[in-house]
Formats: sequence, C-alpha cells, structure tokens
Amino acid sequence: MLLEQVLRGVWAVRGRVALAALLLFALLALVVVTWPRSYVARGVVAPAESTGIATSSLLAPASLLANGGLLDNRPGGNFAIYLDALRSAEAVEMLARETPLLDYLTRLRGAGLMGALREALGLRLEADLDDARNWLDRNLAVTQSTASITFALELKHRDRGAALEALARLHGFAEAKVRNDLADLAARRVAALRRQLEAENDLYVRQSLYELLGQQQRAGLVVGADRTVAARVVSAPMVEQRPSVPNRPLLLMLLAVAVPLAVGGLVFALVLLGWQPKPWRRPRRPVPGQAGHGVAARDTAGPLGGGASRTAKRAAGMAWRQGWRRGFGLW
Repeated sequence: MLLEQVLRGVWAVRGRVALAALLLFALLALVVVTWPRSYVARGVVAPAESTGIATSSLLAPASLLANGGLLDNRPGGNFAIYLDALRSAEAVEMLARETPLLDYLTRLRGAGLMGALREALGLRLEADLDDARNWLDRNLAVTQSTASITFALELKHRDRGAALEALARLHGFAEAKVRNDLADLAARRVAALRRQLEAENDLYVRQSLYELLGQQQRAGLVVGADRTVAARVVSAPMVEQRPSVPNRPLLLMLLAVAVPLAVGGLVFALVLLGWQPKPWRRPRRPVPGQAGHGVAARDTAGPLGGGASRTAKRAAGMAWRQGWRRGFGLW
C-alpha cells in the first residue's frame, strides 16, 4: 500500500482519532490526578572514611588505592555495611517493632479495588514482615552524588511525620549496628589477648601481645567515644511540606505527548493492514424548490435564484477543498 493511500485513510478519520485520543487522555489523567501522593523524607550522608579524623582511619588505616583506587566509586568499609544495614531484615524488624508500619501496610492492602478483591477471594489482608521488606525496598532510595562523595537517602511515605520518623530510625539503626559490631569485635580481641598473656611466658611474645592489646583497647575507646563510625551526616533528615510523588505535572505532560502518538500509530497500523475507514459526512440539506417542500419552481429559476445560488456556492466550496487536498497530496 502506498504511503499516500495510508495517509488518506488516516486523514479520513482524523476527527475520530482526535476524539479517541482526547477520551484516552482524559481517562489516564483522571487516574494520575486521583492517585494517592506521598511525602519524601531526605537526608544526605558521607562516608566517615573520607573525613580527616575518621574513626575507621584510627581503627585500621588504609591507603586510598586499597579498594580499587580512584576509578572505583563503589562504597567500601564501614560505610558499605551501613548502606546494606538500611535494607536488612533487622532494619525491617526494627521498623515493625517501633513504628506502626504493619498497621499502615494492612490498611493499604485492604483499601481500593485490590482490597475488595482480596476480601472477596478470602486472601490475606494483614501485612507481615515480608510485605514490610518489600515496601522498604520499593520506597527507600540511596543515590550517590555525581559531584561529590555524598549519598542522598530518600524515603517515600503517605504520612509526613511517619516518613521523617522512619528515615531517622533507619539511619540510627544502621549507624548503631556498625558501632556495636566494632565494639564487640574490639572487646572479643581484648579478652582473647588477655587470656593469651596469662598463659604466655616468653618475654618477647608477651611484648608483641601487649602492643596488640594496646591497639585493640584504643579501638574500643575510639568506638565508644565517637558518635559517627560509618556515615557522617551532611544534612539531617527532613521532609517536604507538600507531597511530590508522583509528579503530576510531568506525568500529564508525558501523557499529552504519548497518547496522541499511540492512537495515531494504532490507526496508521490498522490502515496499513487493510482497514478502509469510511469518513463521516454530514447529511446534505435538501435544496429548496425540490418536490415535497412546497416551493414554487420559479424560486429556483434564473441565474440569480436562491436555491441555484446556494447549490453553486456549495459546489464551488467542494471544488476548492478538493483542489487544496490535491495540492498537499492528501487526496
């Protein structure tokens, strides 16, 4: 099929294409406008290893090229443990224990069309820890800055206060986990070195053990004294005043562009496959003076008659439109 014929077929139903695109856009816009919006709590942290008096450098100094060098921007050390602890199962249990997260997820599962469907089918409505972990994986985002070594933590929640509380608790939990692990490690090493010193009689070996004991005691002291072990807070967790997710203006703009293209492409494909649409035409009005209208023949007689004049004007307009279409290659 020639391109001219396809374009002719699409042009013949341009009104119906525009109406279908308008209706589809209105339907999708209604879904976007009525979709519940969420608040975003945001905080900015940086690896403690990057600071001049970082706790990790006091515990175990390491060179800059130890973990891949300057070309490797992946987080490492205590900060990597901190990031993984934010989404760990222990973090989910902490949120379920200290916040009303499970009640919130239960309300979400029982609301709307899906809630009615679950209730009709007798499915589970109460949320459990698996649902809480899935919610945390979907709504917690960790984004590394392209201009620095800072990381942005973002958590979405439909309740403004709950979003801020959950993000602050997650940060505190992950930081406390790293600190407690280091403190327990230092305590176990100190206890093991002391037992070894009690059983060791060699003077030179005891001297080496005393040096190791001093290092581990210093590590325990640093971990207990410093409040920041893994992630140093650059910007404290804060929550926006108005909900911003989903971004309604952006979605409506994308729909305004995508819907006409989709509908037009569908009609183009149907015409290309052989569909021959029939253009919609208005019914012609009867010309005065014809039989059945009670108008005398003298009203249409002569070159200046009213009916003949209107017929001539209509024919001239139709000829002009056909010429315009031929000029643009549409007919």
